[in-house]
Amino acid sequence: MWTEGLGLVDAILGASMILTGMGPATPMRTTAGKLFLSAYAIFSGLGFIGLAAVLFQPLFHRFMHRFHLEIEEDVPPENHPPDRPR
Repeated sequence: MWTEGLGLVDAILGASMILTGMGPATPMRTTAGKLFLSAYAIFSGLGFIGLAAVLFQPLFHRFMHRFHLEIEEDVPPENHPPDRPR
């Protein structure tokens, strides 16, 4: 709003267009506006990836537990404890 002299509605439209990946709704004219737009796009993208990682981590964790296989070590027969089958 402040760097480009946009109104509130136009600034919200531009932010939502950047967050959806469609690009800015209005072309940026000033260097400050272009730098802000670049930083906003990068940090909002990183924030989205971070949020997605936090939200999907429990599902991924459950998925990894579902396919976890315990592999028993090969122990020579003379080293088996007495209560374990050979």
